[in-house]
Amino acid sequence: MDDNALIPHLFRTEYRNIVSVLSYLFGIQHIEVAEDLVSDTFLTATEHWSLHGVPDNPTAWLYTVAKNKTRNYLKRNTLFEQRLSPELRYTAEKAEELDLDLSVKNIADSQLAMMFTICNPVNSGESQVALALNLLCGFGTQEIADAFLTNKEVIYKRLSRAKEKLKEANIRIEQPTLTEINARLSTVLTTLYLLFSEGYYSTSQNTTLRKGLCAEAMRLCALLIDNAITNKPPVNALLALMCFHASRFDARVDEHGDSILYQDQDVTLWNRELIDRGTYFLNAASTGTEVTRYHLEAGIAYWHTQREDTAEKWENILSLYNDLLILEYSPIAALNRTFALSKAHGKEVAIVEAEKLKLTTNPFYYSLLGNLYTGIDNGLALQHFEKAASLSTSVADKATLQRTIARLPESQ
Repeated sequence: MDDNALIPHLFRTEYRNIVSVLSYLFGIQHIEVAEDLVSDTFLTATEHWSLHGVPDNPTAWLYTVAKNKTRNYLKRNTLFEQRLSPELRYTAEKAEELDLDLSVKNIADSQLAMMFTICNPVNSGESQVALALNLLCGFGTQEIADAFLTNKEVIYKRLSRAKEKLKEANIRIEQPTLTEINARLSTVLTTLYLLFSEGYYSTSQNTTLRKGLCAEAMRLCALLIDNAITNKPPVNALLALMCFHASRFDARVDEHGDSILYQDQDVTLWNRELIDRGTYFLNAASTGTEVTRYHLEAGIAYWHTQREDTAEKWENILSLYNDLLILEYSPIAALNRTFALSKAHGKEVAIVEAEKLKLTTNPFYYSLLGNLYTGIDNGLALQHFEKAASLSTSVADKATLQRTIARLPESQ
């Protein structure tokens, strides 16, 4: 890797590791101390490497510097003597004995503990995702702002408020017990689902950033699977869902970053390896008796990776949507279910069901109606597509709708 790209790469991969270990050591009340020590470590690396060159093992070099800076900080600051809990208290003498454990296992354990700390309902889902991006994924405030399509100051305030809420609630950073996992795993999975969705359904034109968000969500989900106590069927179902969606990532956008509709995607661009991985995790999710939204959505996503446009495919997708709407209703799921209905039983049947939804402020509602009326009443289809374009706030979606309108046959 080019030396100019090395530090940004290491900052992304190692910042999160060292911050997690230090935060696990110091506790939530001193999370800024952990962040400052790691930032200072990377500043030292930038200065030293620019003068002396990159060391043979840059990761080991960073870990050594982080350990030394932590020892020096503990020796200088009586704060930790006075305020940390007894098991984490280090006197000036004991600081020399500190051997910061940056082993692969301890990093994984620390990230798991941080995951259950960050994904706490004292904060909104949006704030949980921002914290996860910052502390678990190593994203800077500008990158998070780009992901949320907002400015750096908004994200900085959001992160600061979220951390303060965790402190006020005196949330401990610790390995989750089986009881805590059963109580809070759902919240953790929701945060990872939102994190993945922020990348997969983002209106940002930055494809690299969007892929990065999806990859981080998948990495954290895999971390849960790698730990025996969090390797639960819903976790496998969520990772299966992510794999299936990610497998079609490159086929969903063209070279200009504009969206490509499912029926227009180049299936040769679908990633077979990710489809196979998704199938593996979906099979692993089939144990037990619990069926979650992730099981059903993963099943739907699986059938969307099957290239043949068969009746069996759409009947299965329709059946899964029926179950999903019973389990957890959402307008988008209802719209998608109606599209599956049109593929399984024809557009006329689907139009009747679609118009019952009356989602008159939703651009996807009118886009669906435009699709359903195409070939039946192209004049009405045009009206619906134009309405969808007027309601859409996404530049990419507007461009897709304009291309659809341009291809629409003139009404007879």
